[in-house]
Amino acid sequence: MSATAVAGAKPVVRDLDPSYPYRWIIAITVTLASILEILDTSIVNVAIPHMMGSLGATLDQITWVSTGYIVANVIVLPVTGWMSAYFGRRRYFAGSIAVFTIASILCGNAHSLTELVIFRIIQGLGGGALLSTAQATLYEVFPPEEYGGAMAIFGLGVMVGPTLGPTLGGWITDTWSWPWIFYINVPFGALAFVLSLAYIQDSRWAKRVASVDWTGLILLAVGIGTLQTLLERGERLDWFDSQEIVFYTLTSGLSLIAFVWHELHTEHPVIDLRILKNRQFAIGCICGMILGLCLYATVFVLPVYLQQSLGYTANQTGMVILPGALASAFTMALMARTLGRIDGRMIAVPGAIMFSFAMWQWSNFTLQSGQDDFFWPLIVRGVALGLVFIPLNNLAVAELPMTQIGAATGMYNLMRQLGGSIGIALSANAVTRFTAEARAALVTHIPAGDPGVLARLEGIAQNLMSHGATPGAARAGALGSLSREVTRQASMLAFEKVFLLFGVVFLLAVPLIMSLRYRPGLRAGGGGH
Repeated sequence: MSATAVAGAKPVVRDLDPSYPYRWIIAITVTLASILEILDTSIVNVAIPHMMGSLGATLDQITWVSTGYIVANVIVLPVTGWMSAYFGRRRYFAGSIAVFTIASILCGNAHSLTELVIFRIIQGLGGGALLSTAQATLYEVFPPEEYGGAMAIFGLGVMVGPTLGPTLGGWITDTWSWPWIFYINVPFGALAFVLSLAYIQDSRWAKRVASVDWTGLILLAVGIGTLQTLLERGERLDWFDSQEIVFYTLTSGLSLIAFVWHELHTEHPVIDLRILKNRQFAIGCICGMILGLCLYATVFVLPVYLQQSLGYTANQTGMVILPGALASAFTMALMARTLGRIDGRMIAVPGAIMFSFAMWQWSNFTLQSGQDDFFWPLIVRGVALGLVFIPLNNLAVAELPMTQIGAATGMYNLMRQLGGSIGIALSANAVTRFTAEARAALVTHIPAGDPGVLARLEGIAQNLMSHGATPGAARAGALGSLSREVTRQASMLAFEKVFLLFGVVFLLAVPLIMSLRYRPGLRAGGGGH
């Protein structure tokens, strides 16, 4: 009998996880928890101005509300496999949901910036466990031939969450007030907590260790924490012109080097870095980082373009983005039916190429583009991401034994999250830099004595004086209007270049994906027990 035939056969009952009868309830439970965690990475961004006014904070101070959460989140991500084995998956997952939900209540009740930042860090520590523990749980509860459906449900939350976060946050803030972006987590968190206690069981494959690798934990926390802070604050502080950024860079580099050395020489490491010896998984992590980089960068840049350059509201931006998110969901549902029957590389590679094509389409957006112009390019991008996400996830961990799946999903999600942070930092820096370059170039085409320019300024000044402005104020207003228009045009040129840049970056994943091995019938956990 061929391997393909074996892969398509009905699973033997004795090989199934004890939780198998409740697998779809478990899939919904862990995905709900993951959506809450992912939403909270972006939902607060649109409420920042309201928080500043309410708490009396400056922009630089209030950014720690976002940075603190993400730093805590990233620190926890790579150790979730170890923590799950140490405490037991059921208790660890349910406990993390409880911490996240209680911290959400505390965030909504915060009366000072210090309180809010502390509670957001606690919320991030709870939320960091949800994503990778959820993925590891699905790989264990579902048999290989059903991974597609499980990953489609999980992928929907991972892909749609970052897209809809700002829109949902804007609607909640406008309709109620900023504390409600935290209170909205409570009923869903309570539901996920109850369901997790009722249906999620401890892993059959986890090997609990009696000792705690405190040295590894501390080095990891310092290294990842300062790296994430560096990425979050670098653009705002003008990167290496800031002594603070230089300090973060040195601290992160030295801590991570010491961490790698320690983990490779300790008997019970908090992260088993030896799994990176598996070529398949190492390449998959690099591909995951590229996916996160391009996904989060474009999710960050597109709303800025729509709201800053075109004047869209948060709700209007959400309506523009929604069709692409639905396209991702539909595509992942379709992938659930084909996973295992088709070489995953033959799905992911066309997806990567489609993404790059979509970015080329985005690079043709203008200041006159309307919703009809956005529809198909966003659909193409949504389909592309749906094609890449599930096959890449499964190819990355296909050759690892089930005993390593928990650690592997934590590391894979860490790489994707770090890729996202790098993508946001790069895109923000690129927009600023490209705008300055384009503005300098455009200004050279506006000579001060040009008759057309003078006529334009005179027309604007006359219009302002007709509305009561003095001649001096009208001339200043005309110059300001012309300057803003030049900046607006320069910003549009910058967005076009950024879209094209990330399209090219995504193409880098194509040869890496093609270098992954595919063996019919071998999917996550297929490397033996």
